[in-house]
Amino acid sequence: MALKPILMIVFLLSLACFAIAFGISAWISRSKRRSQIGPSNTSKGEGKTLRELYRQWAQLAYQYGIKLPFIKSYIQRIRQRIVLIHPYDEIALRYETMKLTLAITGTIGLTALLLIWSRPDWSFIVIVLMAAVVISNMLVEMFILRLERKLLGQAVELFSVVRHHYQQHGMVEEALYEAAESAGHEISLHANRIYNALVSQDPDDALERYYEIAPNRYLKAFAGISHLVMEFGDQARKQGSIYLQGLSGLSKEIQLDILRRDKLDYLMKGLHVIALAPVFFTKPIERWARSSFPSMDEFYMSKLGFVTKISIYVIIVISYILLQKLQQHRETDYRAGLERPSWEERLYRVPIVRALVRMAAPGIGTSIFHRQLRLLKESNARIKFEWLYVRRLMLFFMVFILSLSLAIGLHVQARHHLLYTPVPPHPSLFGQMNEVERVQAEKTAEQDRNVMRRIGMSPDATPEQVRNGISQSGHTGLSAEQMDAAVKRILSKISRYEGEYLRWWELLFSLCLGWLAYCSPLWLLYFHRKVRNMEMRHEVYQFQTVISILRGMERISVEGILEWINRFAVIFKVPIQKCLLHYEHGAQMALEELKEDVWFPEFQRLVDKLLLAMDKVPIKDVFDDLEGEMIFSFEQRKQQYEAMIDTKAAWARMIGFTPMYALIFMYLVIPLIGMSFTQMEVYYEQIQRL
Repeated sequence: MALKPILMIVFLLSLACFAIAFGISAWISRSKRRSQIGPSNTSKGEGKTLRELYRQWAQLAYQYGIKLPFIKSYIQRIRQRIVLIHPYDEIALRYETMKLTLAITGTIGLTALLLIWSRPDWSFIVIVLMAAVVISNMLVEMFILRLERKLLGQAVELFSVVRHHYQQHGMVEEALYEAAESAGHEISLHANRIYNALVSQDPDDALERYYEIAPNRYLKAFAGISHLVMEFGDQARKQGSIYLQGLSGLSKEIQLDILRRDKLDYLMKGLHVIALAPVFFTKPIERWARSSFPSMDEFYMSKLGFVTKISIYVIIVISYILLQKLQQHRETDYRAGLERPSWEERLYRVPIVRALVRMAAPGIGTSIFHRQLRLLKESNARIKFEWLYVRRLMLFFMVFILSLSLAIGLHVQARHHLLYTPVPPHPSLFGQMNEVERVQAEKTAEQDRNVMRRIGMSPDATPEQVRNGISQSGHTGLSAEQMDAAVKRILSKISRYEGEYLRWWELLFSLCLGWLAYCSPLWLLYFHRKVRNMEMRHEVYQFQTVISILRGMERISVEGILEWINRFAVIFKVPIQKCLLHYEHGAQMALEELKEDVWFPEFQRLVDKLLLAMDKVPIKDVFDDLEGEMIFSFEQRKQQYEAMIDTKAAWARMIGFTPMYALIFMYLVIPLIGMSFTQMEVYYEQIQRL
C-alpha cells in the first residue's frame, strides 16, 4: 500500500479518536454533575460551560499523559519551566501545563501530518519531524519569555504601589498586603507568598523556601530587603528611607532589564524563522534543479551531494541553537540544593569506563588538572571532574562511530548509485529526458550492470573481456563507436565501483571529528564562564544592596553580613556556606579561604572589606563609599548592556541568514557552476571531433 493513503487514514483516525475522547469525557462529566445536583437542577438547564469541560478534560489528559514514557518527560519539562515563573496551585499548574502542551503538540502535529500527507517521502518525513521538535521548543521558549516579561512589568507596578502604601503608614507587611490586593494576577501570587513568609512564625525558614523557587533575582531581593527592614527597622538617611531607596534601585534594575529584553527581541525578531526556513526548501530546490538541469542528478545522487545536504541540516541546527543562546534571558539554571541523577555518574560506576577515565584524565597535582578544576568552579558547573571526562569520552566515541558509519554508508550508496542510476543517451545541461529516453536510459543501466556482474566486477578486466561480456549479454546492432563508448563507460564504472572503500583519510577525519566532540565540553565551560561574569556582577550588586542596609544597623557583625548574603547567593552560595562553617574555627582564615575559592575580582574586593571590618574598623566606615560603587556599577552595566545588545544583534543577523546562504550557494549555485564547467568540457570535446 502506498504511503500517502496510509498517512491519510492515520490523520482521519487521529481526528476521530480525538472527537470520541472529547465526547466521552464531556458525557461522563455531565453525567456526574447530574447525579450530584439532582433532577431538580438539571431541569432548569444548568450545566457546565465549554471552558469548564475543557479544564476537566485537561486534568484527565494530564493524569493519563504523565504515565506514558516519552510524553511524561515532555510534560514534566514544560511543567518545570512554568512552575519556576508562576507559582500556580497544583490544579491550576496541571491545567496550564496541559494547555500549553496540547496547544503546541496539536498545532505542530496537525501541521506535520498535512505536510507529510502532501509529500509522502521518507527523507521529508524525517525533516518535518526534526523541524517539529525544534519549533515546539521555540514555542515553549516564546511562552516562557512572554510570561517573564509580563511578570517583570507587574513587578515594577507592585514596587510602586508598595512604596505608596509604605509612605502612608510606614509598615512593610501592611504595604505589601495592600499592594498585593491591587496587583496583577501573576505578581500577586508571589506577593502573597512573600507576605505569608514575612508574617509566619519562622520568617527565615519560610524565606529560604521562597528563595529556591523565586523566578528572578528582583523578587528575591525584594523579599530579603522587606525582611531586613521588618527585623532591624528602617534607618532614615540624608537621601531618605533605606527601604524606599532599595525599592527605587530594584525598579531601576527591572526597567533596565525590560529595555534590554525589548531591544534584543526587536533586533532578533523573525531570525529563528529565517534560520529554520531552509529545512522546507531543500527538496523543492533539488526537484527544480533536477528537472531543469539533468546533469544535476549526478551531484544530488553522489556522496558530495549527500554530505552537502547533511551539512546544511547541521548548519540549520547549529544556527538555531546559537540564536536561542543569544536571545536567552535566563539568569542562571543553577538552583542550590537541587541534585538530579546524572548519567555520567551512573556510567562512571562501570569498571571499564572508570579505567578509561583514569587513562584520559590528567593526573592529580598537574597543572592541567588544577586549571580544569578551576574552570569547573568558575563556570559554576554542577558535575565532578571525573564526570566531565565521562561526558567527553562518550561524546568522542559517539561522534567517531557516527561519522565512520556515515562514511561507510556513503560508499555503499555510491556503489548502488553506480549500478542503478539511468544512463542518459547523450549529455545535456538543460531540459529533461522524455519517457522514451528515460526507458532507454534505465535499460542501458541494466545492461551495464549485467555486464559488470558477468565479468565479476574485476578491476583488472580488459577491454576485450568487456566486449565479450557485452556480446554475450545480448547487445546487438551496436556500431564500433557505440561499442567503444559502452566499453569505456563500463570500465569507468568498474574502476569507480572498486574505488568506493573506506580511505585512511576518512578514518582520520572521523577521529578529528571525535576529537572536536571530545573538546566541546571544555569549550562550553569556557563559554559559560564568560557568560557567568555578568551574572556574578548582578549577584555582587545584590550583596552591595543588602550591605548598604545592614551597615546602618546596630549590633551587625561580619558573620551576620555573611549569613544575610548567603540567603541571596546563587552562584557564590557554596563558597559562602563553606566560609560560614569554618568561621567559628578562625574568622580571618575562613575569609581568606573564601577569597581564594572565588576568582571574581569584585567579590574579592568585597571580602577584603569584610576582612578590614574585623580589625576594629566599624562596618559603617568600611563601606562608606558603597553608594558610589553601586552608582558606578549600575552605569557600567548599562553601558555593557548596550554594547552586548549591539554585538548580539550583529551576530544574530549573521547566524540567522547563514542557513539560507548555505542552501542557495552550497546546494544550488556552486554545484550548478561546477556541472556547467563539466558539461562545457564535454561539449568542447564533441566539437573537436567534428
